[in-house]
Amino acid sequence: MSEFNRYREEEKENEDLTQEEATPSTDSKDSCWEKCPTETNEECACQEEIAKLKAEIAQLNDQLLRNRAELENFKRRSNEEKIRDRKYALQSFFADFINITDIFNKVVQTETDDEKLKKYLTGFQLINTQIQDIMAQYGVKPIETKNQKFDPSLHSAAETVWVEGVEEDVIVEEIITGYMYKDRILRPSIVKVNKASTKSIEEKEEKNNG
Repeated sequence: MSEFNRYREEEKENEDLTQEEATPSTDSKDSCWEKCPTETNEECACQEEIAKLKAEIAQLNDQLLRNRAELENFKRRSNEEKIRDRKYALQSFFADFINITDIFNKVVQTETDDEKLKKYLTGFQLINTQIQDIMAQYGVKPIETKNQKFDPSLHSAAETVWVEGVEEDVIVEEIITGYMYKDRILRPSIVKVNKASTKSIEEKEEKNNG
């Protein structure tokens, strides 16, 4: 090979190397470039950061709505408790006071032939009536028992008896007066309830058969 041809071969090899160095390598692309082929690496990173911030904002907004709902529920419950406390503020007082009125009721119903004592009792009866009226104004009223069906939510049966001509489970006697305070039971009525016993049923059957 001549000297001239060898020189041309080396020159061609140098040109090929120069072109390869000038051509950018596709292997240098990072993951962000692959995700955003039409954007720069910096722009792609910004898009990812924006997506993360949007997700965080949505999460915080959801938590804010939850906290606001819990606060509203707390306010509502607190308001209901305040109303309930005001409504039944005197319940404990009247629960003790009715024990005193029980004694006073029995005293003013005392029968006597002493004229002087009768006058005193008349005055006490007027006072007792006023006390009962005041209690009624505050929502304290006696529970009705006369000729009423026994109701376990209002009455407490101290004894069962059998009375002819009276329906079963009907109250035949009130032992202790019960009271309601507004819509709550201050004290249940202690009563006797008409209930047919085995003996009374047998006696009734024998009477009917005889």
